[in-house]
Amino acid sequence: MMAHEQHSVLEPETHDDQEHPPPRAAAPRPPRRPGRRWLEPLLVVVLLAQMAAAMVTTAVQQTPTIDEPIYVATAADYLHEHRVRFNPEHPPLGKLVIAAGVAIAQPHVDTKYQGDQSQFGRHVLYESGNDPWRLMFWARLPMIVLTLLFGLVVFAFARELAGRVAGLTALALYALSPDVIAHGSLATLDVPAAGFVLTSAWLLWRARRRPRLYVPLAGVALGAALATKMNVLPAVPVLMALAAWSVWRVGARDRRRILVRASWAALVTAVVAVAVVWASYLVVDPALRPQTGQPVPAVHGLKGLLVQLMPFPQSYRDGMRIQFGLENYPWQGFLFGHLYTGSRWYYLPAALLVKTPLGMLALWAAGAVVMVAVRRLRPAAPYVLLPAAVLLAVAMTGARDFGTRYAVFVPMFLAVAAGCVLAVRWRWTRPVAGALLLFVAVSSLRTFPYYLPYSNEAFGGPAATHLRLHDSNVDWGQDLGRLADRLHERYRGERIWLVYKGSGVPSYYGIDAADPRKVPARQVHGLLVVSDSAAAKARGRLAALLDSSRAIDDVGHSITLYRR
Repeated sequence: MMAHEQHSVLEPETHDDQEHPPPRAAAPRPPRRPGRRWLEPLLVVVLLAQMAAAMVTTAVQQTPTIDEPIYVATAADYLHEHRVRFNPEHPPLGKLVIAAGVAIAQPHVDTKYQGDQSQFGRHVLYESGNDPWRLMFWARLPMIVLTLLFGLVVFAFARELAGRVAGLTALALYALSPDVIAHGSLATLDVPAAGFVLTSAWLLWRARRRPRLYVPLAGVALGAALATKMNVLPAVPVLMALAAWSVWRVGARDRRRILVRASWAALVTAVVAVAVVWASYLVVDPALRPQTGQPVPAVHGLKGLLVQLMPFPQSYRDGMRIQFGLENYPWQGFLFGHLYTGSRWYYLPAALLVKTPLGMLALWAAGAVVMVAVRRLRPAAPYVLLPAAVLLAVAMTGARDFGTRYAVFVPMFLAVAAGCVLAVRWRWTRPVAGALLLFVAVSSLRTFPYYLPYSNEAFGGPAATHLRLHDSNVDWGQDLGRLADRLHERYRGERIWLVYKGSGVPSYYGIDAADPRKVPARQVHGLLVVSDSAAAKARGRLAALLDSSRAIDDVGHSITLYRR
């Protein structure tokens, strides 16, 4: 009797006394055409191949963005010194992925360098005898591969919900998303963190049928997200609740037993996630030595108590304190031509409205409505819509209005929702969805290879993005190499005055320029080159110089050239 009672708390229960109606005879399926079975995988390969081509081209042509040198240098330090010293405000897993490419590049690293993490990043890239073009390509390549794999998750999730055409539609929206392409081609942390959350939600959806297998796997994916970036912490209670719901919905006559199983599912998800975070730190430093290379602010009150209660390594909790400290800075934002100090709660929705293709916005909205309205899709709505909604709501309260990269999970989750539009069997559904998808493709391909400054046609396209947004929405320092080529081709021998916002070193690329803000305005004559983010925040002397100059050219829609 006791042996009969023992079974896994995560395994769905069956009862012999339940009545099951006899299965209906399945209608014979029409025979497939010989080439039909290859059409679906072929289209998946084509969509991912065009995405890969776009990301690799972008990775090859762009110079380091503002954050990338820090992550790349930290990854190199992991490989050489096995310590968590630089960039403690972000956990190590994303940088360990970057380290896979850095290990191939084999850069020279001065492990005794005493500067801060920004100086160390510049030192590794430009002052240690390394080739920054080669090093950055290899650092970015693992992130490109990971971004493509997340595309398969989008495809599989939508396909399970609404069929093959829905899966292909979702994958097409993902593969054509300018935001996903832009940030998926960089050695940064936003796309991997969002992609792991999406993977966890998909695995929990699958856990409705096989909880013993998929609940722990979902915990692994959630742990990978937490070990990549801390801004996904609000997703933890959401995914724990979904884990419990996935087991609860299996049903059983004994409600107490199913409640225990649901509680165990939530606990297993959390425990496995915490274990993955610890494992990521142990991979870097098996001794778990706390040696943060920057000051850690004291955090008091409820936030301080939250940090203390977190079951993570000391380095992770120090990183949380640094993140809370950064939220107290008086950051400047720029939205629709208005410069302000602080943050605006509506910044991210407004930025997404500007930087998302119009056809994609329409399909997102339709997909969200369909998931809630269609009965057979309604059970999946919490798995697709709830994590994205909670993460977006929390991100909207942040202090840094820097870009849609803080909400890059939105195009991932809503691509799945948009694919579900095809579940509606109205006559005009497929033609309209196809037309909108074609509009997305044209809009996305027209911005190639300038994906960071993309904005849709309603807001003037990529050339006008700098009039409404700044920072990683348009100008993240990525076009220094292109600027060097433009100056060499069209403006050789001219006097160059440069205000560059980025982590690159202009002299390395052959740009001989002076800062116009350090000399009297009457001495500034010739070519004035200004990063668009710097122009957006221009005040005082720089604003006066721009007012008395004439725009004559632009590079990558992120740097403007003026004649003065």
